[in-house]
Amino acid sequence: MQTIEVSDSNTSLSPDQAPLDTFVRRHIGSDDAQVQEMLRTCGYETLDALITATVPESIRLAKPLEIGPARGESELLAEFRQLVSKNKVFRSFIGQGYYDTITPPVILRNIFENPGWYTQYTPYQAEISQGRLEALLNFQTMITDLTALPLANASLLDEGTAAAEAMGMCVSVHEGSRKKFLVDARCHPQTIDVVKTRAKSMGIEVEIVDCRMSNVECSDVAGALVQYPTTDGAIIDYSDLADTLHKEGALLVVATDLLALTLIKPPSEFGADIAVGSAQRFGVPMGFGGPHAAFMATKTEYARKMPGRLVGISKDAQGNPAMRLTLQTREQHIRRERATSNICTAQVLLAIMASMYAVYHGPEGLKKIATRVNKLTSILYNSLQDAGYGVHDCHINWQGKYFDTIVVPCGRNGIDETIHSAEALSLNLRRLDEKRISITLDETTTIEDVKALAGLFGAPVLDQKFWSSLGFERTSTFLQHPVFNSYHTEHEMLRYIKRLESKDLSLCHSMIPLGSCTMKLNATSEMIPVTWPEIGRMHPFAPADQWEGYAAMFTQLEAWLAEITGFAATWLQPNAGSQGEYAGLLMISAYHESRGDSHRNICLIPTSAHGTNPASAVIAGFKVVPVACDNEGNINLDDLRAKAIKHKDQLAALMITYPSTHGVFEETVREACQIIHDAGGQVYMDGANMNAQVGLTSPGMIGADVCHLNLHKTFCIPHGGGGP
Repeated sequence: MQTIEVSDSNTSLSPDQAPLDTFVRRHIGSDDAQVQEMLRTCGYETLDALITATVPESIRLAKPLEIGPARGESELLAEFRQLVSKNKVFRSFIGQGYYDTITPPVILRNIFENPGWYTQYTPYQAEISQGRLEALLNFQTMITDLTALPLANASLLDEGTAAAEAMGMCVSVHEGSRKKFLVDARCHPQTIDVVKTRAKSMGIEVEIVDCRMSNVECSDVAGALVQYPTTDGAIIDYSDLADTLHKEGALLVVATDLLALTLIKPPSEFGADIAVGSAQRFGVPMGFGGPHAAFMATKTEYARKMPGRLVGISKDAQGNPAMRLTLQTREQHIRRERATSNICTAQVLLAIMASMYAVYHGPEGLKKIATRVNKLTSILYNSLQDAGYGVHDCHINWQGKYFDTIVVPCGRNGIDETIHSAEALSLNLRRLDEKRISITLDETTTIEDVKALAGLFGAPVLDQKFWSSLGFERTSTFLQHPVFNSYHTEHEMLRYIKRLESKDLSLCHSMIPLGSCTMKLNATSEMIPVTWPEIGRMHPFAPADQWEGYAAMFTQLEAWLAEITGFAATWLQPNAGSQGEYAGLLMISAYHESRGDSHRNICLIPTSAHGTNPASAVIAGFKVVPVACDNEGNINLDDLRAKAIKHKDQLAALMITYPSTHGVFEETVREACQIIHDAGGQVYMDGANMNAQVGLTSPGMIGADVCHLNLHKTFCIPHGGGGP
């Protein structure tokens, strides 16, 4: 694994030789006069004096961070371009929930690359968020129409998380009386892993089964999860399973594909109670795995159990229609330690991109894209079948129904030889097992790609008119609302996007009056690489030798973050702050378990904490005990000490935010950490306010053991109305 070489050349340059396009010069808006006015107002002569008075001396760093010199923006972009050029962007036919896609240029330029869309804060304040809320309402409508379920939320974090949330819903519907959940073996492997991890912390038993079998036992289960189409491409009618589950009072969860649903029966028509999935292939680049907007749809009777947000239409004081964001009564901000989910955000920017993809193409355009994908898949299928490859025989009880994925036996050439031959042509295939590969086509696939794929097996491509039907066709209509049937030319789409943009407050207009912990630098230069193909077109399961540029970036970033936080190591995986909290708490749980202290399950949380803290603790399997705060919001040390002593034998963790939610650097923070350590617990720090620590102190210096950082808070990832 390679690392970035950090040059120290700038450190020896004189001021007139140093780069002029530095971030400090171009992006820190305050000049000397404004700084002096602030200091006079606060009663200090210098910034150092203000910091000394604000940040306790006991937690101040003794030396500057060792992360290299500042760069000019142009220099940084040139270096980063050189770094990511080490990535090899092959044509991906891996599938497994991630697909190459074409982002319409009108959406790419006017939403994805537009600060009028990517800099806004979460749309809690409806009157300055009407544009985004309408776009999210379009997203919800798109999901309800394609799944044919009546209710959808305003997006979730990723497909695996959405499936885990659906499992939690099934258990919640049964009020916890059923703690068993079935998962079909032909779900995407990463989804199965996420569900199993979530189930363990929530005390749910997961059983991996073949849901096609008639003898599946459902009498004591809360629900079952299936993939539709399956991870190996089969389209299966789950009507019998749905009937069996419903007779036993259980729910059917279907993880599905939005593009396939334009052609095949929607989940509700064979009995699904909940549908989940990813909207990635609707114009959102793969980006080496995300972030992407997931979705969840369900029946109306489960509205109170559904995680996340809902956008609805209300009326303003003058009786005019207006969008509003509905936080369900089960939302963790209200229920806290009684929450059934810790999700507090949504992938707003990416959900908007996916909804605009549907608006731009409309129902007929989406069907044409899907039909083309299916036709090319059929050409490949029939060509290989005719060449004697027994593609049909690879699927037990398959009945020849597929959308974009086929499975090929490799007994003739050997699986390694086939995959290596493909890689020699810059094509990536999926190793399904030791005898079979799967091939998934997408919107970007051409007939030349099909010829190259068939050629790997020595199969001539048959007449393009020879293709099979899906055999499970959709007959119901979808996307009939005028918004999906009005903007199919670029100038119409451009005007619609701009009309919505003009209804929002973003950093294009002013500072944003909400979310001080979230607002940070959204420099254009930081956004430019997101759309480079070396970044955006990389499949998350591509072979490691194809993403050396990513690996080098990860290595350097992990080192920098370890230096900034004062910790031994960092991990870059979670897709939201809520998931960072969850992962960190699972780490603390695993630490205690490794020491034979698996009985430690008490998590102390100040009453001033953000609502996700107690919700995350519950989802991670802890019992929450509140800690009192004084009139100014500071942790009451006497109460903390008393509860640490009371629960000493079961104490697992304390969760704190620093500076506190009230923006105060509490003087007693190290003492609070020591109280917990003396009682055998660990300290989890919510990194929401990490902006105020960088370079001055660190979680490690303070005494924390684990901390999550939100990239859209301390660093440069755009919030876009709900960032990763």
